Amino acid sequence: MTHRLIACEECDVLHRRIVLNAGCVAHCTRCGAELFRSRTFHIDTVLALTLGSLMVFVIANAFPIVTLEMKGARNGSTLFGAIVTLCREGRPIISGLVSATTILFPLTELMIRLYLFIPLRQGRLPARFHFFARVMQTIRPWGMIEVFLLGVLVSLVKLSSTASILPGVALWAFAALTLLLAAILMFDPRHLWDLAEELAGSPA
Repeated sequence: MTHRLIACEECDVLHRRIVLNAGCVAHCTRCGAELFRSRTFHIDTVLALTLGSLMVFVIANAFPIVTLEMKGARNGSTLFGAIVTLCREGRPIISGLVSATTILFPLTELMIRLYLFIPLRQGRLPARFHFFARVMQTIRPWGMIEVFLLGVLVSLVKLSSTASILPGVALWAFAALTLLLAAILMFDPRHLWDLAEELAGSPA
């Protein structure tokens, strides 16, 4: 029987990987660092969270975030509208950063997840799995929906003394999206690789 090996991320000691009981954690025998946990990766749950995140993402970008009312005049804007305004005001770098961290990277990650999870749920390995899995892991830290939401809330607090603020549908959608993405990140991505290895090694 061939034993799979796993290297400690802290001290590089190699260990034989074994099947753990539910709720168990394997630690390095040298430094005590966590090696891996029992599998908590339920692909149906992650796929459902991903689909939900994608639908909420569309809502968050289709409706106004907030509506400001001042002296009888109302003004509301979507995230895309705010990005266009930043670009027109001569701030293309900030506009590009906002569009990348709040639209491009989060949307790309969600689409890659669908591309990977749907075939895996059907019991087959998607083409170029390793490439797309690495891209997903690379762009994950650059999706900053929660930072954007925090910035919006801080701005609303500062503006509350000068104008009436009406929360828009998109504001609640971004809050829900933040929670959904946080739930997805609770799943250990190493279990995704384990599942792919099992499928790759199983007979056709």
